[in-house]
Amino acid sequence: MTSEQKRKCRFIIHGASTAAGAMGGGLAQVVAMDSLIIVPIQVAMVISLGNVFDVKLSKAAAEATVLSASATLVGRATSQVLVGWIPVIGNAINAATAAGITEAMGWAVAGQFEKGLIKNA
Repeated sequence: MTSEQKRKCRFIIHGASTAAGAMGGGLAQVVAMDSLIIVPIQVAMVISLGNVFDVKLSKAAAEATVLSASATLVGRATSQVLVGWIPVIGNAINAATAAGITEAMGWAVAGQFEKGLIKNA
């Protein structure tokens, strides 16, 4: 990954993670509602990361990439059920979890783009 690609990836991933964290924290007490907003943020992140590596993805291909990378959502769902309903604490945990998962997913997907594992689709 060139330094320019890394800079662009950092901007895209951190932006998506911040947005996901804000949505996760703001909607912590509404079960599953945050996922309806976070997944489109992650899809946009994947499409943008593809552009950095000159890979053009359709929305459907980006959604499939997000779904395949989201096995960690089980942990997020568990944290939301256990503490998500508690005001303030639940919001903070949900925000951190959403941001962390999005950040990790972004770097994992960027690595796949870099290695040529994700092609135009």
